Amino acid sequence: MRKSDKTRSSSLLFTPARVPLKWLTAAVALAVVATTGPATADGPGRGPVAEPGQQAEPGYGVEPGAGDGQSDEPGVEPTPDRAPTSEVSWLSFPGGVFAVDSLGHTVRYRACDGDTGRVADPNMRVAAGVASGEVVVGGTGYRYRVPLIGRSEGTLEVIRRHRQPIELTGVVVTSPQPPTDPIAGAQLFPLSGQLARVVADASLNPAGVTVRDLSGRYGDQQIAVNGALRPKAASVIKLWILVELLRRVDCGQVSLDDGVLVTPDDVVGGTGQLQFETFPQVVTLHRLAQYLIKYSDNIAANVLITYLGGFTPVNALIDSMNQRSTILARRMLDSAAAQRGEENYTSPDDVVSLLGAVWDGEILTPATRDLMIGFMREQTLNTKIPAALPPGVPVAHKTGDLPDASHDVGYYLIPGTETAVAFLTAGPMATGDETVRRMARTVYDFLVTPTGGAVEE
Repeated sequence: MRKSDKTRSSSLLFTPARVPLKWLTAAVALAVVATTGPATADGPGRGPVAEPGQQAEPGYGVEPGAGDGQSDEPGVEPTPDRAPTSEVSWLSFPGGVFAVDSLGHTVRYRACDGDTGRVADPNMRVAAGVASGEVVVGGTGYRYRVPLIGRSEGTLEVIRRHRQPIELTGVVVTSPQPPTDPIAGAQLFPLSGQLARVVADASLNPAGVTVRDLSGRYGDQQIAVNGALRPKAASVIKLWILVELLRRVDCGQVSLDDGVLVTPDDVVGGTGQLQFETFPQVVTLHRLAQYLIKYSDNIAANVLITYLGGFTPVNALIDSMNQRSTILARRMLDSAAAQRGEENYTSPDDVVSLLGAVWDGEILTPATRDLMIGFMREQTLNTKIPAALPPGVPVAHKTGDLPDASHDVGYYLIPGTETAVAFLTAGPMATGDETVRRMARTVYDFLVTPTGGAVEE
């Protein structure tokens, strides 16, 4: 069904990507950075008490400091300081990842057998576009050679006392990935100009969009307009919660048949179906995962956050994939945490980075990837991407709604033109919904129009 069903020597699958050049001139002029808007919850209702004192582990998911510059756009956070794209990459291997920041001279190993956290390597060598070095954490050595260019092959040797070293080889992932065919990729560039016009017209809603070809039709090219826009994540953050759960399934650490006790104290309002059931009851992880996406269930999200161990493991996933604009900092419907300034954020670029890695089997196995996309195909909140497209167009998606944010992200599953998309907006939700629909239709029209041009509106 997918290009990513192809196998590699190390049983890895393979990813698309890249940002435009030419048609992005208009997009660059539209860069949006802004201040935090009013604190809000994910819908009407009460929220559980936030985890006291819990913070993200140091890394890319950490909030920027108080001194970071801000502008006046409502509902948008400044993007945290970040190294140039070519300075960070992560190595995908069966069961884990090895992240490298060659500018900050840090690395992170995160796999089924453990997590080093962010580790400084002051002796890291960077030459000819390759970062190499060795760190020792808890008596285990990690000797690495990781190119800083996506789609390259990197190596990692794990050295433990009294054991044979384990040699791991895998694909290098950057955000964005370079295109596999730059000539074919150039055919996607005009879409940037068309999306830039939609973004410019959205006067009430700072908006950002990132699009990645997954089919090879456009050489696995990635384009973006305001791809670093950082609005409140709303329920889009639930995608990372799901991926962390499914990663543990892949590791054999949990089974989706396992049950979790849900009590009346877990009940919150907003979106979801579980709130209409009787508690206490044991709910399987499979149903929690399905409802998390299908109904954007807030109870399922909060129960899974607790089950996974709080915010830290989800933020560790985010950090290990070098996604610097995304953070999970509060539970769903936790109005008190939101009022304290504890908020979840993401960006179009980070969303597509996650969607691309999922699609190409770089963070999940094919089995759990297909399960996740299946949940996204069952999405019941269909007033944005699906509403903008002709009936029957296959999509798999996840929405996010707040009074000051409106998002829809996911996959266009048009055979032969599979595409990952992230449409994010800040500002009033009603006009944001319409902006998302316009962006969604613009992408669709471009993909299905033989001349590669959007239908006039």
